[in-house]
This record gives sequence, structure tokens and C-alpha cells, in this order.
Amino acid sequence: MSDPSSPASTLEYFRPAPEWAPPRPKPRYWLHILLLFGTCFTTLVTGARMQYNFEHNRPALSLDDEPINGEVVPLFPVNWVRSHPERLLGGVPFMGTLMLFFFAHEMGHYLYCRRYGVYATLPFFIPMPLTPIGTMGAVILIRSRIRSRTALFDIGIAGPIAGFLVALAVLAVSLAWSKPVHRGLGFGEYELGYPLIFQGVHRMLVSLGVLRGASAAPLSRVLLHPTAIAAWVGMLATSLNLLPGGQLDGGHIVFSIAPGAHKIVSRMTILILLGMAYYLWTGWFVWAILLQLSSLRHPQVAEWPRVEGRRSWLAGCALMMLVLTIMPTPMLHSSLPEVVRGFRGH
Repeated sequence: MSDPSSPASTLEYFRPAPEWAPPRPKPRYWLHILLLFGTCFTTLVTGARMQYNFEHNRPALSLDDEPINGEVVPLFPVNWVRSHPERLLGGVPFMGTLMLFFFAHEMGHYLYCRRYGVYATLPFFIPMPLTPIGTMGAVILIRSRIRSRTALFDIGIAGPIAGFLVALAVLAVSLAWSKPVHRGLGFGEYELGYPLIFQGVHRMLVSLGVLRGASAAPLSRVLLHPTAIAAWVGMLATSLNLLPGGQLDGGHIVFSIAPGAHKIVSRMTILILLGMAYYLWTGWFVWAILLQLSSLRHPQVAEWPRVEGRRSWLAGCALMMLVLTIMPTPMLHSSLPEVVRGFRGH
């Protein structure tokens, strides 16, 4: 007769004791819904302004004070759309495509958290009306431990892949809706730089005959449709998340593959961003600071099993996505010396 207190097999001797975990907080669905609707509204109003600019042959992001049909359209034109509610319809394409990108990115993370039994919140969307695109994106919060490097890798890379595929599909369609810049028209406050993926898709559409004549003009002479602006934002967000450092998605990927190299890679990335901030785009200063703050700690995961096999190929895909989407100068003429000269000029 066996001892009822003895383990069922020798494997029981090596099974780790259950780890105490704090009780999971009750989901605040009301907050998720409130932020979702708030972000839909701010991007809808912003998209309506973009569409109005585009229809009147101005860059979608233009903040030119010169009236159109006797009207001056401010950055976040609430009163402007209140007086003519039908104008909100023009903002639907931008709002829909941009929200779809952020939703796909965050749900990529969320679904893989669910797969590995990691407790994470639903996406929190962030409305930001006084910005050119009406939002600061979305974020999920991970509330429990990630137990393996494999899980950390999969959770980290799922978001960028999902968001990139959505942005790529939107880009392929929306470039055909864009139009050439009218002769003598400038780009106003926001003259955009383009990543390799934009240039590659544009050349492909020209070679296939989708873009012809004036529509096949170089990207530097194209007025982007608001949905193409959403694709541009999606590519920028993908590249920022894939920066190899801190607790960004790219940092999680580096840590899962080579934990010992994470700190060194993070510091090198910060130094590179500081140089880019001075010579190319001052916004890189913000990301260098965020990387420095987030690199102070990182979720600790078990050393074994290591990340290998097909995930090594996926890591290569993540590097390729970073190369294709990164924009050293997202906004032209915005290096630190140029910004300082601009302030002095005022």
C-alpha cells in the first residue's frame, strides 16, 4: 500500500513550488471604453481637418493660417465640425485606418499574453487632441510575470508584426489615392521624411502601372491622402517600438535572445539617438530619454529554454522591419541647429 502523501511520480520532486501571485485587479472596462471613444473622436475631428486640407490641395497636416473659402481651420477644429457635422464623414478614413493599426499592434501583444498565461490589460487608447494626429497611440499593461524567454520574445514581436502588416496594406491602397503637389505649393510646417518601405511600395505601384502620369511623381512632390498619413504614422510607430533597447518591443526581443547584451545594446542605441537628435530630428532626444529611463530595469525571465529555431528567423524579420520603417528624419528641417535658428529668427 503506497503512502498517500508520496508524489505520483519522480517528476513531482522537481516541480517548483507554486509561486504566490497577488490577486488580479478587476478589469476597468468602463475606462477602456471611455478612452476608446475619446480617441475615436479626437482622431475623427483631426482626420476631418486633414481631409478638408487635402481636398483643397493643401498638405493634410498643414496648419496654414490662410483661410480656405473664408474659413480658418485650427489644429483641433471642434467648433468648425460642430457648425457642419457632415464634415466628420471626411475624417472616417483617417480615424478608421489609424485606430485599426494601433488596435492590431496592441492586440498582437495581448493575444500572445493570453496564450502564455500572462495577465495583461486590454489596450488603453490615448486621446491627444492638440497633436497633429489626435492621439498618442495605445498601450497595454502587463500585470504578471513573463516566465520564459520564448514567451517574452513572442509577446514582444507579435505587436510590431501585426501593426506592420496593417500599415503595409493601408499604404498600398492609399498611395493610389494621393495626388501630386500643385505647382508652387509648399509643405508648410510638416515636411515629412519617408522610410524605405514607402519608397519601395511607391516604386512598385509605378512599375505596375497603378500610378501613372502626374500621380507617379516622386514622393517629395506628392500630397499624401489622410489614410497614407495614417500608414506613415503606423510605420513610424513600428520603428520606434522596434528600437533595440530598454523595455520597448525591440528591447524585449534583444533581451530574450541575449540577456547579457541587452544593457550594452541599450546604451549604444541611446548614444546613436543623441547624435541623430542633434543632426537630424530633435524628437530623438525624447526617445533617448525614454530608453534611458526604461533601461533601468527589465523583467527577469528564466535562462532556459533559449530562443532558437524559427524564432531566430523571426528576429531577422524584426530587424528587417526596423530597417524598412525607420525614418532618421521623420520631419525635415528639424535638427537641433535648425530648430535653434528658427527660434532666434522669431
